[in-house]
Amino acid sequence: MTPRFTQALAVAAEAHERQARKGTDVPYITHPVAVAALVARYGGDEDQQIAALLHDVLEDAGEHWTPRVRAFGEVVYEVVLGCTDGLPDARGNKPEWHTRKRAYLAQLDAAPERTLLVAGCDKLHNLQSIHLDLTEIGPGVFERFRAGREGTLWYYEQLVALFQRRRSPLAPPLNAELQAVLRKAEP
Repeated sequence: MTPRFTQALAVAAEAHERQARKGTDVPYITHPVAVAALVARYGGDEDQQIAALLHDVLEDAGEHWTPRVRAFGEVVYEVVLGCTDGLPDARGNKPEWHTRKRAYLAQLDAAPERTLLVAGCDKLHNLQSIHLDLTEIGPGVFERFRAGREGTLWYYEQLVALFQRRRSPLAPPLNAELQAVLRKAEP
C-alpha cells in the first residue's frame, strides 16, 4: 500500500466521524475498513481498496466531500459514484427507499467489474453484520431498517441474483451469507 491508502483512511474517518452503524454504537468507520479488507481479499487493487474506504462518503456525509474524494483520482471517484445509491439533497433527504434501491440495482447491473467488486464487498459486509446481529439479538435487527424484514430481504435477494447473473466471484459468498440470514430470519 502507498500513502494514498492511509490518506483515504483519514478522509473516511473524518467524513464518518461521530457516525455509528445503523441501530448500534459501533463506529461507522469500521464498515468501510471491513469493506476495504474484503476488496483486498478478493483481489482488488489499491484504487478499489481506496474506493472501498470512501464508498459511503458522498452518500452519508454529502456532496461537498466530492473534491476530497476526487483528489484520489478519477478511477476512485467513478467507483465511489458507482457504489452510491442516492445522494442526499440540500436538506439531507434521499429519494424514497424502494425507488432508490431499484435505481441502484439497475446502476449495478451496468457497472464495470471494478465497481461491482467494491459494491459486492460492501453488500457482503452488510449481510455479515445482519447475520451476526440476528445471532446476537434476533429478528428485532430488522427494525433498524426502513424497509423492515421483508424489504431488506427482498433487496438482498435481488442483489444476489444480480451478482449471480453477472458471474461475479462475490456471488457465492453473498449467496451463502444470504442463505444464513434467511435461515435465522425465519418467523
